[in-house]
Amino acid sequence: MTELLGKSRDDLRALSVAMGEPAYRGDQLYAALYAQRNFAIAGISSLPAAFREKLAAETTLTLPTVKHRYHSADGSVRYLFGLHAPAARPASVEAVFMPSENRQTICVSTQAGCAVDCQFCMTAQLGLIRNLSPGEILAQVLLPLEEHKATLTPQTNVVLMGQGEPLLNYDQVMAAMRILLDQSGVGLAPKHVTLSTSGIVPGIEKLAQEPVRPKLAISLNASCDAQRDVLMPINRKYPLNKLLAACRTFPRGAREYITFEYVLLGGVNDSEEDARRVARMMSDLGRVKVNLIPWNPGSLPYKEPTQASLERFHKILLDRGIRAFTRYSRGRDVMAACGQLSLKEAQDNPLPVLA
Repeated sequence: MTELLGKSRDDLRALSVAMGEPAYRGDQLYAALYAQRNFAIAGISSLPAAFREKLAAETTLTLPTVKHRYHSADGSVRYLFGLHAPAARPASVEAVFMPSENRQTICVSTQAGCAVDCQFCMTAQLGLIRNLSPGEILAQVLLPLEEHKATLTPQTNVVLMGQGEPLLNYDQVMAAMRILLDQSGVGLAPKHVTLSTSGIVPGIEKLAQEPVRPKLAISLNASCDAQRDVLMPINRKYPLNKLLAACRTFPRGAREYITFEYVLLGGVNDSEEDARRVARMMSDLGRVKVNLIPWNPGSLPYKEPTQASLERFHKILLDRGIRAFTRYSRGRDVMAACGQLSLKEAQDNPLPVLA
């Protein structure tokens, strides 16, 4: 049986021809799946009944199961999805839907678990369970959009900042991104989609060659190699000089920035000297901005920065001409915030399910 979700337009055109239909039937199927979010083959009225019967007999359309929804007081919804494929390796994964006045943002996962082992991130405790398929990545966008369709605003942002390292699942992630960014597919603008990496240099260099790609964000979180080696062991393979060199040459549109995310850990990486080192790092990288993110409490042995240290850090960057913003994570009360996603927590100690 051929899985439909995650297939490209060309794939669906070829499938249509192989099943004795004109190629344009693949275009209609593509639009139904991704633009119209129609997940019931029998209900795709643009396709002839006979073709729908063939599709029902010879293909599958596998959607994740919503195992739990956790509703935050700020309106965010954390989803725990049960994944079905491949059958030999069932897994669960988390995504977060965050509505606001002018847009909705969906944070999606690209792997179940993660192998990168960032010390301040709860997902790291899981290790890598498996990579996600293009369909499993897309479903984390499509299902929340369909579920909230009555209240959607015109702008949807997607951030690849959930579980996993996107650039260690490069081919599957980019297959999903091509559908997400195709104006005949899901139809999001590249400026509204951001891929966040811990610093996989070959993946950054490969991403730079893509004709259509999401924006790039770097999870920095340290001001020097010695510090980053401890907090983010991937730095031992791709140290800061290599990472920053890849960022220096990364192509950017006229108004495009590379974002550096910096999780502030109280007493660890939030000193004035840390701020000055980060400012020096940014000084010759071209158009960049820094998002300062106070650490979100979990079960790990770190603490939040004080408001005073956060403000000092922010001011030092601004005083040195660095675009800097303080970002407070959404959904902290339901463990949906940056660094808090953890399948073990969801499976072993579930929060109250409100829907």
